[in-house]
Amino acid sequence: MEYDVVIGIEIHCELKTVSKMFSGAPTSFGQKANTCVNEIDLGHPGAMPCVNKEAVKKAIQICTALHLEIDPLIKFDRKNYYYADLPKGFQITQQFHPIGKNGYIMIKTDDQEKKIRINRIHMEEDTAKQFHLTNVSLLDYNRAGTPLVEIVSEPDMQNGKEAAAYVEALRQTLYYLGVSDCKMEEGSMRCDVNVSLKPKGSNVFGTKNEIKNLNSIANVQKAIDFEVARQKNILENGGTIEQATRRFDENTKETVLMRKKEGNVDYKFFPEPNIFPIRIDENWIKQIQSELPELPEVRKNRYQKEYGLNDYDISVLIANKELADAYEKVMKVAVNAKMACNWMLGEVSAYINKNNTSLQDINYEYLGTLINMVDKKELSNSQAKDVVLPLVMQNQDPVKVVNEKGLKQVSDSSSILPIILEVLSEQPQSVADYKAGKDRAIKFMVGQVMKKSKGQANPQLVNQLLLEELAKL
Repeated sequence: MEYDVVIGIEIHCELKTVSKMFSGAPTSFGQKANTCVNEIDLGHPGAMPCVNKEAVKKAIQICTALHLEIDPLIKFDRKNYYYADLPKGFQITQQFHPIGKNGYIMIKTDDQEKKIRINRIHMEEDTAKQFHLTNVSLLDYNRAGTPLVEIVSEPDMQNGKEAAAYVEALRQTLYYLGVSDCKMEEGSMRCDVNVSLKPKGSNVFGTKNEIKNLNSIANVQKAIDFEVARQKNILENGGTIEQATRRFDENTKETVLMRKKEGNVDYKFFPEPNIFPIRIDENWIKQIQSELPELPEVRKNRYQKEYGLNDYDISVLIANKELADAYEKVMKVAVNAKMACNWMLGEVSAYINKNNTSLQDINYEYLGTLINMVDKKELSNSQAKDVVLPLVMQNQDPVKVVNEKGLKQVSDSSSILPIILEVLSEQPQSVADYKAGKDRAIKFMVGQVMKKSKGQANPQLVNQLLLEELAKL
């Protein structure tokens, strides 16, 4: 039997604010456990929550970027459950009145675009972080109360590749907005995936399994691919799918049962009594929307028009906003957009990774000048990469470096031809080998010309002139 795969995703994203969602305690990562927390986060008697205005602003930015309808009336609800990571015994969330609904984002897989609908976005507070040891569990309440948005998709994805593309598109959008650092490995963006199968063409959904807390985009695809195969195998062997929560084991690349679900948990939601409804000024919403930073899709289109880059180069560049920003600064000086892109993605990125430096340390004017020198064949690519680039990355003027080291490439035929004739005269055996069909002989002779020119002759021109002279013999 053939099956349709149905995938929906819930993403929790921590907002990049100075203080927490309902208290003045600082947000943090990597700080000493239980040092960034106060009475409100811990739910002490009489402690009253106060809504973080900056978190609301960031939620509005997200809703706008993802084309959601924004509800100007902010209301919060209590989600009641008793668990160690929830010190108050309830979570303040937006169960009945999400700040945004009915949006979408476009994804691209296999050169095809697809619209993935977003059901809702709501604001809430994060829980404490748990550390499970052999005989004891430890709790760090620093994370408790950190502002979150939950982004809930419609079940519009049909395979792991689409799901991964959706998460990446969301990550890029949130990252470019500046609302979150989106570091999945640190837990600031967490992904829960619901997967089910149904007979092909059926309108009745199958029983879903939820895969919790996927911590990388690669794992999203791997977990879904395994889970689809697992469910399909059960169904084809006459079994039934039981509703359950699973996790992904990175070592075995399999989903593992955490717990079975027999029905929906009753969280006894009711309106949060300590936060009155807040009506947002429509002019404030419009101001926020008018000041949105450039989003990835807009930047992609601009790179196509301004720089003429292909889709692959653009996708790699905009995946790293800092790298894309650096590229634009280099392009204020560089002329060849494609060559500048290749250098940023290749030599420059390799140098930064190898030497543990930062894009912020680059003198963009010097780097653009270096790329122009290579483009104009004033400097060979190997000399630029091996000799000049390390010095440019140390804030040295490439023009001065090239002049001092005598590296300027010679592209004048009248200067190179005498050297070629000299080599041909000195290497009769190599000439004979070339005439006998031994192609390696030409490489040897090019090397001899480069050696005599102290590496300054244009190697492409050397090769061309050498072939022309050999044809005359």
